[in-house]
Amino acid sequence: HEGQWTRVHGAVHRWLPTCELCGKGFRLQRMLNRHIKCHSQVKRHLCTFCGKGFNDTFDLKRHVRTHTGIRPYKCEVCNKAFTQRCSLESHLKKIHGVQQQYAYKQRRDKLYVCEDCGYTGPTQEDLYLHVSNVHPGSAFLKKTSKKLAAVLQNKLSPVLQRNSKDDDKDE
Repeated sequence: HEGQWTRVHGAVHRWLPTCELCGKGFRLQRMLNRHIKCHSQVKRHLCTFCGKGFNDTFDLKRHVRTHTGIRPYKCEVCNKAFTQRCSLESHLKKIHGVQQQYAYKQRRDKLYVCEDCGYTGPTQEDLYLHVSNVHPGSAFLKKTSKKLAAVLQNKLSPVLQRNSKDDDKDE
């Protein structure tokens, strides 16, 4: 592995994984691995709106939101909305003086976003239910693995059966 020794916190030296093409250093090897894709001329993920190519599905999803106008990250102070969580956090800090408090290596709660309408849910199952009910022809359903669909079906079957029994009682 190529890398470089860098001065971190005064006299402490640390080896950083470094991009051989541009010299940029990364805290983690996986971050370098993701970065290396940006130097590739082959863009495997194309925007269906404008044809622009991306090396990473995350970057494509972020870009597509510029076309769809979907902004799932909303400021609770002024209701301004953003396409990315980091933009919301930057806004909170700069505009409202609110610094996000995360413990070391604490992961933020993931937000599951419907890219068709902007609906957000707390779980992948919730998003799957939303999309299957509201957008039955969505590409998301086609992309969702059969394994996930089977897992969700098993989880949801008792709930759906219970709901249909409740509907029968009402008649």
